[in-house]
Amino acid sequence: MYESSFGTAFGKLILRLTVGGLILLHGVHKVLHPESLNFISSNLEAAGLPGMLAYGVYVGEIVAPLMIILGVMSRIGGLLVVVNMIFAVALVHSGDLMVLTQHGGWGLELQAFYLFGGLAIFSMGSGRFALSRD
Repeated sequence: MYESSFGTAFGKLILRLTVGGLILLHGVHKVLHPESLNFISSNLEAAGLPGMLAYGVYVGEIVAPLMIILGVMSRIGGLLVVVNMIFAVALVHSGDLMVLTQHGGWGLELQAFYLFGGLAIFSMGSGRFALSRD
């Protein structure tokens, strides 16, 4: 699909680099601290789900962000981030749904940023500045 505006293409690149880069740091932390999967696994099991699903966090926080950053099947990468964040909110952060922080921000603003950023990438695609436009 042809994009008529350099600004639109550049905006998509900025969004991809921001969402992908920031969530990738969470994934790198989990690679460097694999014991964090125990916490995720216990939350999954408490919800009646198999603990092995905890390894899906690597897909949502390593593979998907790399897809988004590089612009390779970035729509799928965006969708994976959305699914990852739905699980994160449902399993760990649901108590923050109606909470404001000490500074007046929403208790879920970071999770919402990733979820809606992933949704925006899913709906818009990678744009002109990508290894594989979608």
